[in-house]
Parts: sequence; structure tokens; C-alpha cells
Amino acid sequence: MSFSSEVKHEITTVPFKPCCERALLSAFLHINSNLLIVNKQMQLQIETENAAIAKRMYQIIKNRYEVQIELTVVRKQRLNKSNVYVLRVLEKGIEILEDVGIYSSKGMRETPSKIITLKECCAKAYLAGAFLASGSINAPTTANYHLEVSTAEEALSRYIMRLMKMFDIGAKVTERRGRYIVYVKAADQIADFLKITGAHSKTLEFEDVRIQRDFRNSLTRLDNCEVANEVKTIKAGNAQIDAIQKLIEHNRYSHIEERLIQVGDLRMENPETSLNELIELYQEKYNEPISKSGLQHRFKKLIELAGKIEESEQ
Repeated sequence: MSFSSEVKHEITTVPFKPCCERALLSAFLHINSNLLIVNKQMQLQIETENAAIAKRMYQIIKNRYEVQIELTVVRKQRLNKSNVYVLRVLEKGIEILEDVGIYSSKGMRETPSKIITLKECCAKAYLAGAFLASGSINAPTTANYHLEVSTAEEALSRYIMRLMKMFDIGAKVTERRGRYIVYVKAADQIADFLKITGAHSKTLEFEDVRIQRDFRNSLTRLDNCEVANEVKTIKAGNAQIDAIQKLIEHNRYSHIEERLIQVGDLRMENPETSLNELIELYQEKYNEPISKSGLQHRFKKLIELAGKIEESEQ
């Protein structure tokens, strides 16, 4: 089972209040249902590949509206050959859509009536229903964090985006293959979405995996930084040693300033030591303090003197 399916399964187990059940149903039916006319009866048809969702929708509609529902299981012939659960509500199709705020005397609404998500708990339930209808989320073990809900209408997608922003979830909308996608990419905001829709155990799993991965990434960055600093130290040390050897080869080393000879001797004795360590060794050996910039200045002077020898040789 994918992480998305696990999240949806957990949401279907959440006990919602009657007002919240209506909000959940409003989002789900708006995104994932068709209104059919059969024998002069308005019927609703829902299709889903998730058995837990089919069961929960059946229960909510049956208990709330006391209607006859026909359940059919269709086996897909292509790809993974999964089951498709088809719920057909055989009566009260228009009444149900009116109750959930997505149908009026003027026809289907672009967005639900305001009363549906007036309460904060109902707004959360609405987002849960939207995710059950067409949501997906990348597993926290993947490289990219991504949660999305797709709709056929732009107005509805922007309505869902505004609801998310009520809970400080910075969602955005884009169009993809004729559908409008509400998406979130920030890991902490995805975790917030899971929490407000009732998927608490999956929130903990998501956060746990995310924190572990971020910690490993931080260690890797730290290791890379340390390696880079080590390489930089060795490179700088080699350049200093090359300069000192050049001066020695041309009998110039013994004629330069004593303060340069001090650091030169120290570097030759400790070819791979960092500047900070050389500062401590210098203070121990000569019993006087020296700053990092002071040490760097002396090595720079040695390199400059060696450079003048190279220029004269050309």
C-alpha cells in the first residue's frame, strides 16, 4: 500500500461530527461524483479504487440520507488490474447535493455554500474529503516533498487553496493535463495538513522519517564541509612549503627576517597542521601570542619572496 493510500485509510477511520460529515461529503462529491438520470430518477455515482473510502462513503450516505445504494466492484483489465468500487445512490440525488451545498436552483455551484465550511472543524473535514477524493502525497522517504489535490474546475481548486491558507498552509494552484492542481511542497506544511485532516499516526511517521533524513543530510553536509576545509588546509600548507623550499634552494631563506623564519620552520616541522594548531605551537615554542591574520600575513610574505625568485628565473 502506498503512503497516500495509508493516509486515506487513516482518514476514513476518523470519527466526524454530523456537520463535519456533511463538509467531508461536500468536498468528496464535488470532486468525485457524477449526476445521472436513470428512469427519470437523479442518481449519484461515485468511483474509487480504495475499498476503505468506498465503505466510509457508503456508511455516511446511507446513515445520513437513508437511501438505497448499489455497490458494484469492477476489475480493471489494464495496468495493475486493481478493483474499482462503484457506488450508485439510486434516489435523492438532487436532495443530497443540495444538502452538501453544491447544488442550488440555478444548478451546480462552482464552490460550496459558505455554511458548509463556516466552522473550523468543518473546514478541516472539507480538506479531508478533498484529499480522499483526489489527493496524493509522496512518501517521506522520497527526495521531494509533495502533496496535491486535483479538481476539474479552477474555482474549486482556488477555494481549496484558500481553506488551506486559513491553517497557514501555503498552497499554490497549477494546471496539468486539463485539471487544476492544488499543491504543497513545504514539509512542515504537509505535516500540518496531515494533522488537520485527522491522519495523526501518518503525521508522526512523516515527521519521524523527515527528521531522520534531514539529520542525515546535515551530517553529510557537515562531513563535506570538514573534508573541504581539510583539503583547503593541505593545499595552503603545500603552497607554503613549496615557497620555503624555493627560498632554501636559492640560499635566500637564512637571509630573510627572523619572524618569517620562525613560521617557516614551524610549517616545515608540521606540514599538514591547520593555522589554528600552528598558532598554539608558535605560542608554545616562542612564548608570544600571534593572531591568525598575523600568521597568514607571514606565510603570504614567504610566498611573495619565492614568487620573485621564479620571476627572475623566467
